[in-house]
Amino acid sequence: MNVVASFSILGDIVRNVGGDRVNVTALVGPDGDVHVYTPAPADAEKVANAKLLIINGLGLEGWLPRLLQASGSKAPIITATKGIALLKLGSDADPHAWQSVANAKIYVANIRDAVVAADPADAEFFRANAKAYLAKLDALEREVREAIAKIPQDRRKVISTHDAFGYFAAAYGVEFIAPEGVSTESEPSARDIAGIITQIKTSKIPAVFLENISDPRLIQRIAAETGAKIGGTLYSDSLTGEKGDAPTYIDMVRHNIKTLTSALAG
Repeated sequence: MNVVASFSILGDIVRNVGGDRVNVTALVGPDGDVHVYTPAPADAEKVANAKLLIINGLGLEGWLPRLLQASGSKAPIITATKGIALLKLGSDADPHAWQSVANAKIYVANIRDAVVAADPADAEFFRANAKAYLAKLDALEREVREAIAKIPQDRRKVISTHDAFGYFAAAYGVEFIAPEGVSTESEPSARDIAGIITQIKTSKIPAVFLENISDPRLIQRIAAETGAKIGGTLYSDSLTGEKGDAPTYIDMVRHNIKTLTSALAG
């Protein structure tokens, strides 16, 4: 069964549930920025041939309506975030719900139900896969909480380059401070950077982090001017290729936790 997922993190979750009974294509591949993606003509063909289209929703895939129109697809569209307790980013919904492992379990349940409905003959296989994967996510959630518990309370605050970690912050009690006025889509001005430097000094932020989809120069400059250390790279909206630090969702969460705790534990 051909299943198209909108981006790499969803693609990995679908593979875990679908196993060898699904052929998964992620439109936005490893290290791609789903926010600013431009679909190619080949993507319309992939969507046209899909039996299921699995998306994050919450405004993440702004390019999707045009792609659907171009593909003429009649495949059911499954929104993996259905049933998640929403957080806001300004006046909009925050789409980065996968950054909480508890939410990822909701994604799994939604995807399991979708593939079972599309291919009832393999229902038992999909349910067994989903159950095994949910057990791994339970263990991952415990790992995250144990790791955060080792960071002193007053050091649980960081700056990263865009506000992708709201759900992580809400779930695990680490304060992510996005540099004010900075998005993945625009260059910060000198005034923005001066503001961020003040922000770091007044909040006594111990570490700043790069993201795999953002320009590293901003964070490098901020670190140089504030003495905050660069804690490493956090993976926010995208997995890496197979040889990278975060080829799967579970690898991504583990990598982020290790990176955070080694920089913040002091």
